[in-house]
Amino acid sequence: MRTRFIIVLLTIFTFFPAISQELALVLQDDKFGYMNNAGDVIIPLQFEDSKSFSDGLAAIKQNDKWGYINSSGETVIEPQYDKIKYFNNGIALVNKDDQWGYIDKTGQPVKMPKMEKFYDFKDGVAIYRQGDKIGLIDTKGNVVAELIYDGIKKIRNGHAKAKKGLSWGMINTKGEVVVPFEFDEIGNTYSPNGVYVSKGEVFGIYVNGDFNAIEGADKVWNFPKNSNLTYARKDKKVGFINSKGEWVIAPQFEKVRSFSNGLAPVFKDKKWGYINEKGDVVIDYQFKDAEVFSANGMAPVKEKRWGFIDKTGKLIIPMEYDISVKFGFLKSGGEEKGFIGNLARVKTKQGWGFLNEKGELLGNTWYDEAEPFVKVN
Repeated sequence: MRTRFIIVLLTIFTFFPAISQELALVLQDDKFGYMNNAGDVIIPLQFEDSKSFSDGLAAIKQNDKWGYINSSGETVIEPQYDKIKYFNNGIALVNKDDQWGYIDKTGQPVKMPKMEKFYDFKDGVAIYRQGDKIGLIDTKGNVVAELIYDGIKKIRNGHAKAKKGLSWGMINTKGEVVVPFEFDEIGNTYSPNGVYVSKGEVFGIYVNGDFNAIEGADKVWNFPKNSNLTYARKDKKVGFINSKGEWVIAPQFEKVRSFSNGLAPVFKDKKWGYINEKGDVVIDYQFKDAEVFSANGMAPVKEKRWGFIDKTGKLIIPMEYDISVKFGFLKSGGEEKGFIGNLARVKTKQGWGFLNEKGELLGNTWYDEAEPFVKVN
């Protein structure tokens, strides 16, 4: 009976992998460690320097050398490198004795074609350069985009803007052309709703093989992740367009930000408010600054400092904080402001910390620095 019980347990753990957790890099008294989203420091503050988790591992510095730990705080690659990058797709760039190269998660070198310059992997590919031409390789060193391009920009959403001669287009991580090379300008983010492009002085949206011109536009922004509207500028005013290039909300605002959760911040007469997708003002112009709504229905707004409102405009968390990424040490990037999940990263004179949706301080602790939470398997 006992044997059968053990077999059942093993079966459960085999078919149900470990639940992922979220960890945030924190700094206190010149030592780095990691806290979970319950507010507990589960990897002690002990490192000279550290980076946020990526691909299940985090870079840490001890005795002036870099290595990697797992989410249990165990050293999986001993500190031995002079410089180090984030793991992505099971591969990281490291520098030892002034030589760059790739390693896997066991610390073993990964063989790649001869390179003049090394690039980070993203979405399974990395930029590959020889002479003046650029292509893409995969994690096994196979060429997936031939060396025919004069430029390839950062991989985003499995795609990258690329250049042939004087013309821009877009390729995916298989090396397939998804936007033809016939445009003078192109957005840097792929969306199923389309990619903004320009031919001469005419801006438009390229989607499903069609170029949809936007009447009068002289600047267009990328489609946001969760909206079928983006914004464009005409005669020094900004409005919103759809993938057909139609003005859904006429250009009338001085500044705007993306739609999220059905609302968008807009700036008019030196104040920010919020409109819905019909263009109706639903939260009146009253704020010195305003950011987009998070998935939980709360948005950061500012007078002298930042607080948080709900979708009715009611102030839920007082305006007592700083939220801008400019204040942090953010070596891992992270441009989102406001709530990510059920926590918001904020700053006061006491330091950096995380607030829940009630405005309560996570772990009742302020840190000298704190980076956003990252999911770790």
